[in-house]
Amino acid sequence: MIKKFFQIQIKAFDMLDERWESGPISKIISNIVVAFFLAGLLLGVLAYLDIYQVSVGYSAFFAIELAFNVLLIFEVLGLIFLIPKSVADAVGKQFEIISLVLLRDAFKEFGHYLGEVNWGVEFLLELLPIISDAFGAILIFLITGLFYRAQKHVRITGSYEEQQKFIGIKKLISIYLTISFIGLGVYDLVSAYQNHQFIYSIKLFYTLLIFTDVFILLFSLRYTTKYYNLFRYSSFALATIFLRLTLSAPAYFNVMLAVIAGLMVLGVTYIYNKLLNKQET
Repeated sequence: MIKKFFQIQIKAFDMLDERWESGPISKIISNIVVAFFLAGLLLGVLAYLDIYQVSVGYSAFFAIELAFNVLLIFEVLGLIFLIPKSVADAVGKQFEIISLVLLRDAFKEFGHYLGEVNWGVEFLLELLPIISDAFGAILIFLITGLFYRAQKHVRITGSYEEQQKFIGIKKLISIYLTISFIGLGVYDLVSAYQNHQFIYSIKLFYTLLIFTDVFILLFSLRYTTKYYNLFRYSSFALATIFLRLTLSAPAYFNVMLAVIAGLMVLGVTYIYNKLLNKQET
């Protein structure tokens, strides 16, 4: 009975995954992001003309922040669908999300300087966190690209049946992560309505990812106890912790933590590949 219940959930995931990767879904996502961007621009124009004020200090740059926030929602969903296919690719997706977060923060800060700018020392000092976020995003972009290129997907299970069971477990995890993510989104909307302030729960979701990575690591012990594989999975879980800290860290420290996490997984990947090559020869 329980096995059949899990099989239904796995089939539901397969159906959602198949539709998620289809062309029409990509167009729908693009249309939604553009719609939010245009809505934000419209509100910015109304605020500039003193026709309608959304909040104090509202600017048209909020449209970019809003579009990035909506895009991040879909990127997180894409991350969830990647987990059953490849844990390494899912980690790479996490770094993609962090790079977009850094870009969003840079755009968000630029919104404060739309009027006349006094190019004094104080203004230049205020620009430093923005420059840090922007170049940090570029560094993460580079590290992520190198990480994807260096990946070697090696099956840790001993047979096709074991591989399917392992993938099935990861699909179940993804289903529950999706439900949790939707639940957090509903909570954010209700909280925004009550408190008139929107607080994104992406930090809490990254905390869930930490436990997800650790669970996959522990569950993989059923199929392999090789030190190389265990260390690789452990480094991925540790990188998620660093990325979680990045989301709440102040300026400069957020970039530093993200780059350290990126260099760590990139270094582990290169060492892992070298060890695999030696084993094969």
